[in-house]
Amino acid sequence: MDWEKLIQTKKYDFLRANPRLGERIMLLGLGGSHAYGTSQEGSDIDLRGVTLQMPSDLIGMTRFEQYEDGGTDTVIYGFNKIIRLLLECNPNICEILGLDEDQYLIRSKWGQELIDNRGLFLSKRAIKSFGGYADAQLRRLQNALARDSMAQSEREGHILKSVRNALEDFNRRYRTFEKGSIRLYIDKAENPELDTEIFVDACYQHMPLRDYNGMTGAMRSVLHDYEKLGKRNRKKDDVHLNKHAMHLIRLFMMAVDILEQGEIRTHRREDLDLLMQIRQGKFRQANGAFSPEFYEILDDYERKLEEAAAATRLPDNPDMEKVEAYVERVNRYVVTGEALVQHCTRERNKEKRE
Repeated sequence: MDWEKLIQTKKYDFLRANPRLGERIMLLGLGGSHAYGTSQEGSDIDLRGVTLQMPSDLIGMTRFEQYEDGGTDTVIYGFNKIIRLLLECNPNICEILGLDEDQYLIRSKWGQELIDNRGLFLSKRAIKSFGGYADAQLRRLQNALARDSMAQSEREGHILKSVRNALEDFNRRYRTFEKGSIRLYIDKAENPELDTEIFVDACYQHMPLRDYNGMTGAMRSVLHDYEKLGKRNRKKDDVHLNKHAMHLIRLFMMAVDILEQGEIRTHRREDLDLLMQIRQGKFRQANGAFSPEFYEILDDYERKLEEAAAATRLPDNPDMEKVEAYVERVNRYVVTGEALVQHCTRERNKEKRE
């Protein structure tokens, strides 16, 4: 597909018309399956990008996080927000800096500089961030398979494990449990339609409301996914399960690259054969379960991640002095107008050459 021609069509006019975008766009590239190389006929087209802040965002009263266009599945992050996400090695955001040359549809001088500085953001935080995303994908698979193959009481036990994992992950990130206590357990159901169900004993004191909301939200999301699977179309959802399994392995692949080589490789060119086999259901058995071979592959990548985490030369955390100097320089240009002047000059010179 001619991607550059695509973004010139009417439905992408917002890229040119919105004052926060236009010549302020630093990067715009492919996202999702087209970025990974795992797209199939009919795959959605996702675009992801970065745009410079407005001067008023930096020294005035406005605030900008991101721009989303639902009609085209396009998300463009403000420069300051994407820096924060990159510092946490957010897997979905790191992808933007690891595309192939021809997968970038817009790349200004400032966008190229962001790509060139991607090493500033790589640290051992990737172990936790990529591992957390992979764990979420695995839980999603396990919940779906459990819904189909387990008795109701067994499913409740499986959900309990998922809820506990979600709580443990929340506790690692936000450390809120010193404010109180929580105990989850399975007991005879009060709901007449169930044999057993999950109960909670909780006591909190002086817990920030936002922390409490985040913790309960983590539990709700697990239960929501579980309940949603009870009403699914098996054939249709099997496609999604295969896709989740593929992304699970892809996340491990990307994490190992980052930890071993200090590189972000979004387009999995050398791994496409395996990834597409997973996506196409080659590792599913007649009963819907994933084959032992798939779990051997999963175990192998979990081992690779552990070894890469133990041996990586990446720092524990990014060098914040260097990051701050880089961010300050870009935003200083924005405030003085120098960034846009240089960008516009380059575009005018390009037009003259053409």
